[in-house]
Amino acid sequence: MEKRLAYAALLPLLLLAFRILPLPLPLPLPSGSPNRSSRVGGEGEETPPASRHVVRFLEYRRAEEHREYLDAGLRGGAAAAPAPAAAWRWVERRNPAATFPTDFAVLEIRDAHREAVVAAVRALGRVRDVHADATYSRSPLSAAAAADRPRPPRRGKLFTAMSFEGEEESGGEGEVGNSSSATWGRRLLLQKSQVTSLFGAERLWGRGFTGKKVKMAIFDTGIRADHPHFRNIKERTNWTNEDTLNDNLGHGTFVAGVIAGQDAECPGFAPDTEIYAFRVFTDAQISYTSWFLDAFNYAIATGMDVLNLSIGGPDYLDLPFVEKVWELTANNIIMVSAIGNDGPLYGTLNNPADQSDVIGVGGIDYNNHIASFSSRGMTTWELPHGYGRVKPDVVAYSRDIIGSKISTGCKTLSGTSVASPVVAGVVCLLVSVIPEDKRKLILNPAAMKQALVEGASKLSGPNMYEQGAGKLDLWQSYEILKNYQPRASIFPTMLDFTDCPYFWPFCRQPMYAGAMPVIFNATILNGMGVIGYVKDQPLWQPSEDIGNLLSVHFTYSDVIWPWTGYLALHLQVKDEGSQFSGIISGNVTLTIYTPAAHGESSPRSSTCVLRLKIKVVPTPVRSKRILWDQYHNIKYPSGYVPRDSLNVHNDILDWHGDHLHTNFHILFNMLRDAGYYIETLGSPLTCFDASNYGTLLMVDLEDEYFDEEIQKLRDDVIHKGLGIAVFAEWYHVDTMVKMTFFDENTRSWWTPITGGANIPAINELLAPFGIALGDKILTGDFSINGEQTHYASGTDIVQFPAGGFLHSFELQENSKTVQDHIGTLDTESTQGKSKLSSILGVMEAGEGRIAIYGDSNCLDSSHMVTNCYWLLRKILEFTGNRVKDPVLFSEAAQLKFPVFENIHQPSRRMDVNFSTYSTVVGKELICHQDSRFEVWGTKGYGVQPTGTSRKLPEYQMHESSSSPNVTIQTTDSRQDKVERLQRNLSTPDAAKFDDKRDYFGFIGHEEVDIGMLMASQWMVPCFAATACQ
Repeated sequence: MEKRLAYAALLPLLLLAFRILPLPLPLPLPSGSPNRSSRVGGEGEETPPASRHVVRFLEYRRAEEHREYLDAGLRGGAAAAPAPAAAWRWVERRNPAATFPTDFAVLEIRDAHREAVVAAVRALGRVRDVHADATYSRSPLSAAAAADRPRPPRRGKLFTAMSFEGEEESGGEGEVGNSSSATWGRRLLLQKSQVTSLFGAERLWGRGFTGKKVKMAIFDTGIRADHPHFRNIKERTNWTNEDTLNDNLGHGTFVAGVIAGQDAECPGFAPDTEIYAFRVFTDAQISYTSWFLDAFNYAIATGMDVLNLSIGGPDYLDLPFVEKVWELTANNIIMVSAIGNDGPLYGTLNNPADQSDVIGVGGIDYNNHIASFSSRGMTTWELPHGYGRVKPDVVAYSRDIIGSKISTGCKTLSGTSVASPVVAGVVCLLVSVIPEDKRKLILNPAAMKQALVEGASKLSGPNMYEQGAGKLDLWQSYEILKNYQPRASIFPTMLDFTDCPYFWPFCRQPMYAGAMPVIFNATILNGMGVIGYVKDQPLWQPSEDIGNLLSVHFTYSDVIWPWTGYLALHLQVKDEGSQFSGIISGNVTLTIYTPAAHGESSPRSSTCVLRLKIKVVPTPVRSKRILWDQYHNIKYPSGYVPRDSLNVHNDILDWHGDHLHTNFHILFNMLRDAGYYIETLGSPLTCFDASNYGTLLMVDLEDEYFDEEIQKLRDDVIHKGLGIAVFAEWYHVDTMVKMTFFDENTRSWWTPITGGANIPAINELLAPFGIALGDKILTGDFSINGEQTHYASGTDIVQFPAGGFLHSFELQENSKTVQDHIGTLDTESTQGKSKLSSILGVMEAGEGRIAIYGDSNCLDSSHMVTNCYWLLRKILEFTGNRVKDPVLFSEAAQLKFPVFENIHQPSRRMDVNFSTYSTVVGKELICHQDSRFEVWGTKGYGVQPTGTSRKLPEYQMHESSSSPNVTIQTTDSRQDKVERLQRNLSTPDAAKFDDKRDYFGFIGHEEVDIGMLMASQWMVPCFAATACQ
């Protein structure tokens, strides 16, 4: 108990030190009214506009205590500036969690007084932070419907759509993801098999293991009490504002059937599992943050063993939700969640399945092929400075799965939301293998994940970001668990970077001297305890002397919590290896320890050996080396970054990472096939040596630039012979304004923070070369030398110097055409005349070369119509190797006089606080740990140490843009927050916690290295088998 109280006191400090640095961005949603409101201040019959907010506290107390505390504080007893009377209401949450202590409250705050009330609330000593009570929604659209009509703005945390394929009463054709690629309505022609038989559940049933005494929490749409398919429905709870416990949609019933059904036609994996049905979605498939928080707290309080959540969304920065999941798993609840239905696109993992403490499940078909709809990795939390983790964890059958209907009978559904209960059912079955009196001592989220990933069978064909550890293998996981002893391990358990395609992208490009460090994100699984530590520095031990050519740096979790952490390996070949060709192998050894368990006298310890094998080649010639600018990319979350193509109807956000290994993965493969070596820079442009690279590739960039970057790039081009290739995007203020919408729930305006690209910033960068882009939105098809290309919402070139080569084509200008409320082009209303517009320019500048093209959609796998790889190859031959292709350098295209259109260049929006989302504005110029070791923590090459942070013209707050998409939270520095919490923390009363509940635990956070905090660095490129004792 003393340890639990200590954990509780330290959790807020640890949360602040964790790796998630930006604020979450709750999206607008359909209005709803969860629970009941009671007036706290003032009288009056009319109800002014108001919004609901989640107030999180530093400690658990009874709801009435929190209410009294807020009431006293807001009436002036504790607040420096009392909130106005009648400005807020306490929202009473009448649900099963009301009998337990809580760590949050819900307030309804009138719009007119929101700023004052929120300021007063967050100034109170026991208040941790304040967030909008976002709505969560799911919509069971058919594939045809998703493709044929525009989707409204995503409201709240986007969730994986429900599955409806094969359901007779709905007539649907399948679970539909959020991608236009999810058009997989075709049914398999082979005879459907019971998924339990395909995984061999009968073998464990024959040994008497059926999920008995396992408490399974199903967070979904509910279940009917008298359903004949279930023998052990222990409890049904309703967390919505609807007065029913029943499932009126069929999704929750189906999920429960896959896990614990007993019908002979559609049996579940663990028929004796105790079902606890949490109805968290209404019949309209709507939920609220506060509903989930209460339901999660209740799951902790009632001691659930396993929890299935067949939903997810892209907002991994929704802190109340994410941190509550951490707390849930810290209390030894094994969470299983669907990885998402946004495949085959990369970088589309859904939260919470992308969290390291959650078992994320992808989907395969009956031929062991990755389902087209299954979301692909990597995780994008860590960008731009680090590298994503391997997800999903495992894959399971997800097409035509047979399960229970609402009342009786069976049906088939498809999607990762039905693959998730397949794995959850297996987990329940495996939990029952361990004797009940030893389960909590032996089993935990890390131990179960170890059994699943180590027992999985790797599929031939898919890479690790498609299949994770591989296909679920029930029997092998059983063999691991039946004699399991608590230990630590590393995931992935085997890394062989000579093994393609599994270890793509690392197996596609060998290492060489002079390159940016190769980064891989390895996950530590600590089955010994909820909290752990890395003892001493990890040690690199090469197998042979030649291995000393490899330099390895490490960053890792200071605190491994809950159950998981990260080990970051930064690998760099030393300069003396510039001519070496061959294999380097060796071991990385690290020891994990955790505090002594109850009844033990000494800490638990486990040593892991990670075997590495990498391929090294001589350093390539400069002309074949490309550097990809990742640093100046901004994605959702944390800002409302709009999509690049305005012709795309069903996806309004740019959230796939914009990384070479996510939505630009096909481009990466093309460049490698063409013989190029491409590296990634997640630090400012001052942090690379231009003499090593032929081309700096800048694609679809949204951020600003430090003055030092602008000056250095000019010198790199003119004096060092660097080539730069820029692929831009649209930027049109009126269109951005049209894409602004009002969120009825948070009572705030949501507006794009920039266009498809940040043209004002790009123009500043290119100004020294006499180049500028305009604010037109151009669409159409054109042909160059027989190559047909589609131009999708690109921009135009309005300034270009004499002597350069500028290409113009007839394109439709959409800047002034009709657009709907989310900025989608109304193609039926845009049949005006085409206009000759300049979109492609190439030129020499001093010793260097520059190429610019106004559209990047032809390189982006997400919404590509036609690719322009042929054009990129010609550009790279010029920028990197000085080869002037006659198509680009035709005499007709050469300018005798400079082009300078007499128009105003695009200007920045002064109604958007860009510093909230930028890694440049208001930040310090510094080289992060993705850059060469010698410049870590410095300002880079040739930059004076007195450089200042980048500043923009002062942001002007307007009424229509107040609280633009930003979670309401204190703006203090990280250190200020820690100091304030140290002053305000108090130890919770032990009487508020019983033996079954540990509401708090330690949280792992980023290692502080060379005096700076940075986003997660997770890495390693090589053959790596792990062995842990």
